[in-house]
Amino acid sequence: MIVDKSSTYISPEAVIAEDAVIYPNNHILGKTVIGSGCTIMPNCIITDSIIGANTTVTATVMQEAVVGENTTVGPYAYLRKGANVGNHCRIGDFVEIKNSVIGDYTKASHLAYMGDVTIGESCNVGCGVIFVNYDGRTKHRSTVEDNCFIGSNCNIIAPVTLRKGSYIAAGTTVTSETPSDSFVIGRSRQVVKESRGADRYGN
Repeated sequence: MIVDKSSTYISPEAVIAEDAVIYPNNHILGKTVIGSGCTIMPNCIITDSIIGANTTVTATVMQEAVVGENTTVGPYAYLRKGANVGNHCRIGDFVEIKNSVIGDYTKASHLAYMGDVTIGESCNVGCGVIFVNYDGRTKHRSTVEDNCFIGSNCNIIAPVTLRKGSYIAAGTTVTSETPSDSFVIGRSRQVVKESRGADRYGN
């Protein structure tokens, strides 16, 4: 169902399965394939991408990307060339994925960059996580195995592997391989100096 044909552009090369719903103000370009039962909410630009059945995409840019079934993407996600997202995933607002594989049941709910990484199944990528893939000269690739938890504001410095079940505490910078089922924390210890805050205001 195309809700408003006057505000929707669909390439003549695109393939859209039955029971899909296309809302207004969408651009479906190139040889895009949209599966049965999908919902394409407003303000998407989807180019040469494949979207599996029963997936919902909202206000997202996708370029040569693949998204599996029963997944939600957006709003304001950016799936660049080589992004391959599995089934039952959650890719939330302001998440960017480039040249990466995201396993089934993995979530990146908001504000993350996943570039040149393979992430396994049932992982959590917290808010503000960055996969640091460029050293100034060369791009490198990282691997995250199944059932890993990456807390908010972590930096994963490629090339590095997070083994199955690793738990990365918020604010940690990971530079070397983590053992399976390990707890990893790497941040400065909090220091409290009582009454010093008042000095800022001349008291």
